[in-house]
Amino acid sequence: MAKLENKTKENPKLEQNKLSDGRISLYLEYYLGREEKPVLDENGNQVYYDSGKMQGKPKFAVKHNRRKENLSLYLIDKPRTPTERQQNKETLELAMRIRAEREQEFKESMLGYRLKKDRTVNFLDYFQAYINSYTKKDIRMVQIALSRFKDFLKEKYPMNECSIKPELITKEMMEQFVAYLQSRSIGEGAKSIYQRFKKVIRYAIEHDVMLKDPCKDVTCKVDSQMLRKDVLSPEEIQKLMACHYDNENPTIRRAFIFCLYCGLRFCDVKDLTYKNVDYANRLLKFEQSKTKGHSASSGVVIPLNDSLLSIIGEAPADKNCLIFDLPTYESCCKSVKRWVKRAGIDKHISWHCARHSFAVNILNNGANIKTVASLLGHSGLKHTEKYTRAVDKLKEEAINSLPELKF
Repeated sequence: MAKLENKTKENPKLEQNKLSDGRISLYLEYYLGREEKPVLDENGNQVYYDSGKMQGKPKFAVKHNRRKENLSLYLIDKPRTPTERQQNKETLELAMRIRAEREQEFKESMLGYRLKKDRTVNFLDYFQAYINSYTKKDIRMVQIALSRFKDFLKEKYPMNECSIKPELITKEMMEQFVAYLQSRSIGEGAKSIYQRFKKVIRYAIEHDVMLKDPCKDVTCKVDSQMLRKDVLSPEEIQKLMACHYDNENPTIRRAFIFCLYCGLRFCDVKDLTYKNVDYANRLLKFEQSKTKGHSASSGVVIPLNDSLLSIIGEAPADKNCLIFDLPTYESCCKSVKRWVKRAGIDKHISWHCARHSFAVNILNNGANIKTVASLLGHSGLKHTEKYTRAVDKLKEEAINSLPELKF
């Protein structure tokens, strides 16, 4: 039988029991303290020691109270293959993590605190319930965070693919989850998803569904000063505008071209109304959804030329009407990808690439960084600097594309 290393002060202790079918069942044994009862004779009188060091002192019977908790985890008694040995190792590690979490819960209970919530909840169901009641505009990213976590569990922890208790989400698991996100996402996507995941973890801790934060000291680092997403050059934009195909959505087409020449985010362009257009002064004025209420620089003013005004069109009688009545973000991105492919452009272009393309192209044409920051609605130059690095890279590639000089 496999030997467990128990430390004397651990409570509960991880114990094992060999079953008749040859498996080793793992369980936890809690020590709940001791009770002393006086030893009485047949007449009900106190019994005293009559010799030794305890002579003349009353006798007491000591009862040690213990409780067992079955973990439903099993070891192979005599593993013969590397697979069986690895399985034993993973099962034992899981049992030890559960034991550590149970010890923390037990200590809280012994100190007089009571757990307000049932921590046997399935964290995936809890996450979904959180999404169902979520009302903020970044709900799509929160949904992606849950989807990525499920994909991660399916690949790395298949036993917990459909159900995982909060106490099984550990710091080690979060380190693996961050690495998984970085392997799947480009640029700041991994960081954004992880931020939403941590938001749910904090909510669970605040509502006593989780005892401690497994994300503490686990960071998702990306170089925010590097532009990783593809951008469309002016030549490619012209190629895109010249391309038409069957069943294209003209509103999506107009809105995306507008973003290529104004640098708007999807969340801003879809909410634009004719009230945002100052036709007399040829200006577009709006507040950014992302920073509205959080930044003094959330307001953006963009000059409009004849081309942009022609895309907007004349104002209707009801100026509260949307300029671009767009479908969902997912539907718009699919249309853009189809359009880019039909145009023969071999790049991964999402809707947000229009904003990046706008910044890079006007910098390439000589605009200074402060002007670009103002047009993009950045409160400082920190987030705009990544576009100057992208321009420098394009210039370097342009120089390197020249034929090699031979003297």
